[in-house]
Amino acid sequence: RSGYSCYESGLGERLHQRLALESHMRDALVLQQFALHYQPIVDLKSGRIIAAEALLRWEDADGVRHGPAEFIPIAEESGLILPLGEWALKTACMQTRQWLDQGFQIGVAVNLSTRQFQDPDLLEKVAFVIADCGLPPSRLELEITEGAAMLDPESSVKVLGTLKNIGVRIAIDDFGTGYSSLSYLKRIPADTIKIDKSFVDGVSEESEDRAIVRAILALAHALDKHTVAEGIETTEQKLALETAGCAWGQGHLFSPPLPAEQFQMLLAGGREITRAIERQR
Repeated sequence: RSGYSCYESGLGERLHQRLALESHMRDALVLQQFALHYQPIVDLKSGRIIAAEALLRWEDADGVRHGPAEFIPIAEESGLILPLGEWALKTACMQTRQWLDQGFQIGVAVNLSTRQFQDPDLLEKVAFVIADCGLPPSRLELEITEGAAMLDPESSVKVLGTLKNIGVRIAIDDFGTGYSSLSYLKRIPADTIKIDKSFVDGVSEESEDRAIVRAILALAHALDKHTVAEGIETTEQKLALETAGCAWGQGHLFSPPLPAEQFQMLLAGGREITRAIERQR
């Protein structure tokens, strides 16, 4: 009433593509087409791999590779992210247990989506998985974005607190992009602050990015939290972060995300990451 709407044929086409992709994702879960790749988190000084971040990948039956930016939002909207997230959590924990059994002292970081973080059964699901896999809780770090944590700060503090109580580590991802209140930040029981790649890009130059990174590192130090810089691509960025006091980092300078078998070869190589970086200097 008292208005009008204009039909655009492209809207119907985009809706059809979205529904088709959602249907393919449901089939992919049944057919086990999803996989986890692991990107090393490295001690910047020693080059030692201390943990791995588990990242979802999907290659469909036709060999088409779908990027996370393509399918994760649809999984969130449709609710598929819950079974997909549970699968990723269990797979990452089982793999890490295997690496521990082989003598590799490593932990794993698993991302929690906004939908998962709001799941009232989250604590029970996490507790069951780590018990079922026999994984020490401290070897699992759950990553939640700063933006997701700030959607309901009071609830976030409670949920993260319950996860901490069972021994799981907590990381705040994409830090610096969510405009969070410092009063809530100091209450969130996070062990690690991950510095967003958008700030790491300019850290090797005298820029606003470098100033922001230094401020984040100073804040993390004051709150007694570890720091991981994401998206390190050059030796200059690594050295600038090291000089500023950042302990850990990840990015293509060290390694892209790898299938479990290739990541294990990287672990077995010991200090090969350090040697590769030294050759670039």
